[in-house]
Amino acid sequence: MAAASSTPSPDHMRLLVKVARMYHERGVRQPEIAAHLHMSQPRVSRLLKEAADRGVVRTVVVSPEGVHAELEEALVERYGLRDAVVVEVEGAGIDVIPALAAATATYLDATLKGGDVIGVSSWSATLLEAVKVMRAKTPSVAHEVVQLVGGSGSPEVQLHATRLTSRLAELTGARPVFAPSAALVGSRELRDLLAREPEMAEAMRAWSRLTLALLGIGSLDPSPLLRRSGNAITPEDQRQLKELGAVGDVCARYFDIEGNPVDASFNDRLIGIAPDRLRAVERRIGVAGGIDKVAAIRGAARGAWINVLITDADVARRLLNN
Repeated sequence: MAAASSTPSPDHMRLLVKVARMYHERGVRQPEIAAHLHMSQPRVSRLLKEAADRGVVRTVVVSPEGVHAELEEALVERYGLRDAVVVEVEGAGIDVIPALAAATATYLDATLKGGDVIGVSSWSATLLEAVKVMRAKTPSVAHEVVQLVGGSGSPEVQLHATRLTSRLAELTGARPVFAPSAALVGSRELRDLLAREPEMAEAMRAWSRLTLALLGIGSLDPSPLLRRSGNAITPEDQRQLKELGAVGDVCARYFDIEGNPVDASFNDRLIGIAPDRLRAVERRIGVAGGIDKVAAIRGAARGAWINVLITDADVARRLLNN
């Protein structure tokens, strides 16, 4: 066979095109091409390879409808992410939750391999929905599932938050580690006192072992779930955060549009993972969508609060347009 770098004769090029068209356009199998052209099958195989090497045949990957590989790659490039998953969904607000939840479950199913220590934020409706549609993994793919922020609140909503941790642990074969405290307490002294309680202290020690964090991204306006839990910030706190330029939060740690932490007055009353500890986790998967969360998602990505993003196509385009 002539080397790909040499100049082939017109007759040889015609043969390359003939073999390539038979195989790629008409679907003729290699043995049938060999019989039809009275040549050996190994020669047909070599000619097909040469056709590819010379650019006679070019492979084009066409994404099916609803798959947004180009948006995902652009998000990774723009925000320095490890990975991005973009889903097609109609509607806004809570309408995006089922699609994001399904994408999160699929992503975890594909990427959890074993031995992970998974941190999970307590007050995300999307994460709660994701564990409902996840499949159990066998054998175990995680060592521990740990709450990242205080999980106590109103009995009804606390049940959901506790179920998130316990169900994710069950699905991954891990040991659940709960954070048995409210996320926001009355004083710094109470926070320090509660942090010394054995179960809370165990959760805080586990934060240093995390290999993966599964995170909701909140906007400045608390979600209905967080508001019902009793852990939401007050309207006065919201006004102060707005004055400080805050656009959103991860684990009740608020940041501005550039991702810089804001010095909220209640920071020293929070029981949850510290920003530096969180951003040291190897994989930080942020799950959020809906146009009302664009600023919060942008800040979370710019500030490296997350390094994997699962979001919807409308949000992805807006993140890339500004």
